[in-house]
Amino acid sequence: MQCNVGGIERPIRIGLGVVLVGVGAFAGLPTAATVAALVVGGVALATGLIGYCPAWTLLGINTCPTKPAEKR
Repeated sequence: MQCNVGGIERPIRIGLGVVLVGVGAFAGLPTAATVAALVVGGVALATGLIGYCPAWTLLGINTCPTKPAEKR
């Protein structure tokens, strides 16, 4: 898997994931909303931590910074 989540997007995904997992776990929402918050939060957290999003691959999006060219 090649990195396709980077820059400012990565910490945003991690923060959003933590918030949504916390909301799902502690907010006392109805069952469907709890499950939705936990699933979406878990996916956001995982993709932010590993730096890869399968949906971005399908859509051809890459927010990872490119590596500078090596000097010879």
